[in-house]
Amino acid sequence: MWLPRISSTAVTVLLLAQTGILLFLVSWPRPPSPAVGKERVHVLVLSSWRSGSSFVGQLFSQHPDVFYLMEPGWHVWTTLSQASAPALHMAVRDVVRSVFLCDLDVFDAYLPWRRNLSDLFQYAVSRALCSPPACSAFPRGAISSEAVCKPLCARQPFSLAQEACRAYSHVVLKEVRFFNLQVLYQLLNDPALNLRIVHLVRDPRAVLRSREQTAKALARDNGIVLGTNGTWVEADPGLRVVREVCRSHVRIAEAATQKPPPFLQGRYRLVRFEDLARAPLPEIRALYAFAGLSLTPQLEAWIHDITHGAGLGARREAFKTSSRDAVNVSQAWRHALPFAKIRRVQELCAGALQLLGYRPVASESEQRDLALDLVLPRGPSSFSWASSTAAHP
Repeated sequence: MWLPRISSTAVTVLLLAQTGILLFLVSWPRPPSPAVGKERVHVLVLSSWRSGSSFVGQLFSQHPDVFYLMEPGWHVWTTLSQASAPALHMAVRDVVRSVFLCDLDVFDAYLPWRRNLSDLFQYAVSRALCSPPACSAFPRGAISSEAVCKPLCARQPFSLAQEACRAYSHVVLKEVRFFNLQVLYQLLNDPALNLRIVHLVRDPRAVLRSREQTAKALARDNGIVLGTNGTWVEADPGLRVVREVCRSHVRIAEAATQKPPPFLQGRYRLVRFEDLARAPLPEIRALYAFAGLSLTPQLEAWIHDITHGAGLGARREAFKTSSRDAVNVSQAWRHALPFAKIRRVQELCAGALQLLGYRPVASESEQRDLALDLVLPRGPSSFSWASSTAAHP
């Protein structure tokens, strides 16, 4: 898709103006914490497209103590789509910080002046936005449904989202638009935040298979990742975006595990989608413990249902969390992709495969042999040098 080109100077001016607006907005006094005597917990699910992040987001969203928002950085990227991903890092970070603090006036720079809940990206996947005080589609403790929430809550006033955010002890955001960990150091050192980072990764070969099914929907984001100055990129035969995603996961994991700064202690956890698929309840209990949450019987039953469904899910459900066979979903690439493409991904993502614990295949017969486990076991200290139960510094 061709869009009118905007000069780099114009983009720079727009970004500077945008940053000025954000700084003005975040300078206002903060609203008081809703949980008297209890510090609010902030969790950032840090991942990339087609890595199971919508599923993990729902694990948090459906918890009755969580206010969840999916990809607030989407608004930045759609508004400033002529810029590159590194150029937008700080703007996305400032939006994330403001949402963590329940200051949703930050969206003044990206949304129309007259707005409703439906102006927020994927608002209906947030149980908190489908429950009081934002909307009455579901009681606060119930499992919500996007299909039910959408028609009932779309026209609710936008201001209710901020009111809802303040009513929860945990604010969880899912974001796929950070490509290194260092850009988040300012948030980790921010005394106003109690931030924990869940770094979700997935086998790059499975990511490629999923990306190919949703290529059109990712075209604008691909262009920003590749720095095309606003040109959308649907076809990527050179797998340039996959290579950049692999590099970003390596950068983030290495920064967190190889001589990390002291302020990361107890605040970073690397999670593989395949481990969640194979043993959902133990993995999710550990994930909740890291975030200071507990697994309720209702959530446990819901998690069992959505991970033990039939089949892989329809293509129209690519961006939805529905009942599927989680193990088969994680292995689907082994049947769907030609070996030549697998070999190319393994070449481009060799560092990620090694660091994250995925075994390469040497032939098509190995690829098709499901008895051959390609997810390597984790040792006692793999991926997380920090204890999930460590006290917040």
